[in-house]
Amino acid sequence: MKGKIIKGIAGFYYIHVENHGIYECKAKGGFRNKKIKPYVGDLVEIDIIDEAHKKGNIVSILPRLNALIRPTVANVDQAMIIFALTSPEPNLGLLDRFLITMQLQGLKTTICFNKLDIGSDAAAKKLSRIYENCGYEVLFISVAEGVGLEKVKKRLKGKTTVLAGPSGVGKSSLMNYLNPDAEMETGAVSEKIQRGRHTTRHSEIFYLGDGTYLMDTPGFTSLYLQDIEPEQLKDYFAEFEPYEGKCRFNGCVHIHEPDCAVKEALAQGKIHNVRYESYIGLYEELKAQKKY
Repeated sequence: MKGKIIKGIAGFYYIHVENHGIYECKAKGGFRNKKIKPYVGDLVEIDIIDEAHKKGNIVSILPRLNALIRPTVANVDQAMIIFALTSPEPNLGLLDRFLITMQLQGLKTTICFNKLDIGSDAAAKKLSRIYENCGYEVLFISVAEGVGLEKVKKRLKGKTTVLAGPSGVGKSSLMNYLNPDAEMETGAVSEKIQRGRHTTRHSEIFYLGDGTYLMDTPGFTSLYLQDIEPEQLKDYFAEFEPYEGKCRFNGCVHIHEPDCAVKEALAQGKIHNVRYESYIGLYEELKAQKKY
């Protein structure tokens, strides 16, 4: 049988096989000998050793479409990044890190801002301008009031989606809405530090029907970019692309160089200063990493 790993805990892997249910499996010793670790999201072949109790062994891992390291998951079709419109205030620098990380994996990404019911229209319009200008689909929802959730379901249908974002923004609440059987713990946002408590402790994929899989991931508040050179960073800011090749100097990184088309576009309001400032911060960080 072929199926998808939806959860892995303490050496046991839970495999969803369409129309047959979930099997508890162990990975055969050959995987350990070859230092191959199955990932949540892997498509695998299994041998059934006990149909009555739904037990089996993983005998092979099928070729991966892709693999993310954090969260560790394979064969993702797309990403949906969840931030709150307010409480906590969105950390746009962190959002940009998420976006670049997903771009590095070749994943199409939708940005979703939750808590529309307590956020301002002005904040929503500003965020919409910033990120739609970069080519991203931006959704505004309220899980608490059920606003915009049909658009989320439409975006997820028929795909395997990784749901990412920091803690306290409503990922688990959204998951509970989409799949009430998930029975996920939801955590309150700490009043003192305005940061969510970590409530998702391991990566797990949930089957929502019709070939739709959704993966909730452990929340985290920092993300370090890897496998990217400082000079390559500009290629991950889509709004810079129309101006590439129009600067005075070849290889312009759009920071200190004179006659820079990107900086001219920034001055004219064609590139949002929030994104440009994020770019500078990430560029300096990558340069500092390179020194070490």
